[in-house]
Amino acid sequence: MKIVVASGKGGTGKTSVAVNLALSVEAEQYIDCDVEEPNAHIFLKPGHKRQQPVELLVPIIDEKKCTYCRKCAEFCQYNALFVAGETAMVFNELCHSCGGCKLVCPEGAITEEPRQIGTITVSESSGMSLVYGELNVGEALAVPVIAAVKEQAVDEGLVILDAAPGSACPLVETVHGTDFCLMVTEPTPFGLHDLEVATEVVELLTVPMGVVVNFAGIGDRGVYEFCERKGITILMEIPYDRRIAELYSRGVPFTAEMTEWRARFTELLATVETMVK
Repeated sequence: MKIVVASGKGGTGKTSVAVNLALSVEAEQYIDCDVEEPNAHIFLKPGHKRQQPVELLVPIIDEKKCTYCRKCAEFCQYNALFVAGETAMVFNELCHSCGGCKLVCPEGAITEEPRQIGTITVSESSGMSLVYGELNVGEALAVPVIAAVKEQAVDEGLVILDAAPGSACPLVETVHGTDFCLMVTEPTPFGLHDLEVATEVVELLTVPMGVVVNFAGIGDRGVYEFCERKGITILMEIPYDRRIAELYSRGVPFTAEMTEWRARFTELLATVETMVK
């Protein structure tokens, strides 16, 4: 089973929930899909790391063959190619590597070459496989790196996927094809707003979901009322607790010292399994 731990809003404790869940239930694999700022490895402290590049094919224009007809530039929906007069330019950072420009070029003047946009790191931690991606600084396309990271998922056992915050393309790519989405939120107006948007995205992807309310005890009842209206199950509440915050600040999963929480995460998983079936 593949469970995504997501959050519409940043700073809700999504990674903390994902890490503590994975450790409590002895997941087979943890995949950090927050490729713009992966941080699960800070808590899991992996050993030997193996890295591999993530590459996209980008166009190369042979100006000896190019007649500057502009068909490639007109085809590209992302403005990655510019043709004016007798000048043809490629903006690699805008290219989505669809290969369409190469197909429409009547002179065969376009070839492609790989360009690295990020890396994948594979390691081990606490008997669990840990995989995370990192998007190179200055790159705009997180989705190809997320897709490459997800390709590392094992076929057997429980896989926990840590999604990027928000409700845009990175969330869609992470949730697509998984079995369940665990949405982490906080009981504040900001948490409620972003939860509403993110749950709408997950509903469109037809993936079942539940909610974990972190920092319970602060804010208001808006999140609870929303979940009741929408029929979304609140699977767990984690209190606003100074001890949890102190452990987090030291990069220590709170279930390592607050061991009573391991049983609660195990119960959460059992509930999720019944909801998936």
